[in-house]
Amino acid sequence: MINKPINIAIVGLGFGAEFIPIYQKHPDANMYAICQRNADKLEEIGNAFGIEKRYTDYEELLKDPLVDAVHINTPIQNHAEQSIAALRAGKHVACTVPMATSVEDCKRIVDAVNETGLTYMMMETVVYSREFLFVKELYESGELGKIQFLRGSHQQEMAGWPGYWEGLPPMHYATHCVSPVLALPKASAEYVSCFGSGRIDENLIPKYGSPFAIETCHIKLKDSDLSAEVTRSLFNTARQYRESFDVYGSKKSFEWTLIEHEDSVIHTGESPERVKVKDYAHLLPKEIQEFTTEFVYGAEENQHLSFIQGSGHGGSHPHLVHEFVSSLVANRQPYPNAVQSANITCVGILAHESAMKGGEIIPLPEFTF
Repeated sequence: MINKPINIAIVGLGFGAEFIPIYQKHPDANMYAICQRNADKLEEIGNAFGIEKRYTDYEELLKDPLVDAVHINTPIQNHAEQSIAALRAGKHVACTVPMATSVEDCKRIVDAVNETGLTYMMMETVVYSREFLFVKELYESGELGKIQFLRGSHQQEMAGWPGYWEGLPPMHYATHCVSPVLALPKASAEYVSCFGSGRIDENLIPKYGSPFAIETCHIKLKDSDLSAEVTRSLFNTARQYRESFDVYGSKKSFEWTLIEHEDSVIHTGESPERVKVKDYAHLLPKEIQEFTTEFVYGAEENQHLSFIQGSGHGGSHPHLVHEFVSSLVANRQPYPNAVQSANITCVGILAHESAMKGGEIIPLPEFTF
């Protein structure tokens, strides 16, 4: 057990700024430092939230002996190297998704965790959304009965996002639809088979060599009779933003609403009914309960694009903070830990590889502590 507040440093202050006041109010955390290459942005955020310790150089931040843990919110191509550098510097790591962009880098992070004994958590929003917590409660109470099948879908249009997103293979950013279908049955993926479909604009293809508008993947769950299916699109596909999962049980099934802000559906046998998904702030310390339903960083027009498109990420941000901080305090593994994060992330990486090979079955590597 740790008996002092955890000194947190947030790295990257676009999406990352959403978490600052949550850490500031968490009873077991101290919002100690922020890091941003743009000095003007660093000063703006630091002044707005009253944070004195500020860094424009990540390496300098890692030399600070008072930093206990870093929360990384930088572009996806930086996640692996920055996570590994932090672990090697003796810092616990929380990192936004995905864990990495290659199987090799996922393995390097797991190896670094094993070698240092430190904690790594991928800050996957969906498994702490109110929708997931609602279905988890139904499942654990026995209302769903036996799970028979799971499906995830994450469709969006990323035109206008920073340039490194242009032409990204859809499954390389699949954690939001992969994570719930693995987390609910507490399973890991054994192997995948994926097909690509359609074609994105020609000018988008060369950066990653990926032509597909949509990729859809079947996942075989390890040591289970279950399989799951996930669908992902990023460009040139007409669809309102949808970050969703469906669960089919022997007694009841849950289907995510087709249109944002409408109610989802519970099927009891063959009888459907609309259902209001409740909030789960009561699972949190009272100091941060407000953040499941309220905007965090400034006015609504200042919200990060992922937060706006994702409809507030289902109130997940304070749950993520609490899971990370409480795991450090109690010296336990968070969910998802390094091994689970690697499995979730590699489903997408290897699914795209499968799609490029016409649907070939590809096994997931073994990651262990």
